[in-house]
Amino acid sequence: MNKITFFIPAPAKFLNANDRIHHMPRAKLTAAWRKAGKKAATGTPPMDTPVHITAHIQKQRSGRWDPNNLAPTTKAIVDGIVDAGILEDDSWKEVLGPDHRRGEKGEPGIWITIKEEQ
Repeated sequence: MNKITFFIPAPAKFLNANDRIHHMPRAKLTAAWRKAGKKAATGTPPMDTPVHITAHIQKQRSGRWDPNNLAPTTKAIVDGIVDAGILEDDSWKEVLGPDHRRGEKGEPGIWITIKEEQ
């Protein structure tokens, strides 16, 4: 079973499902996270599907927050991973998750783990 892990430093503010922002600034944030996901994944060989994706979200603060609210951020990252060619698509047939977890306190960003499920 093949497994890869890589860190994506925050290129912009996290996209939060609770934020009510205009679609243009949201599109810019989405594009920044998608580009960062592609950059981090570029050069990694394609993986057999289905895969399970886990996202450990790392922030600079320790307080209470809900990792699942950052699903729009991880969606953009997974789209970037598809752009990089690791996965052919990110539909339910190919991808389980992403499962969101709280990471350690530190540099803002997301640790992505992709594991083949065969």
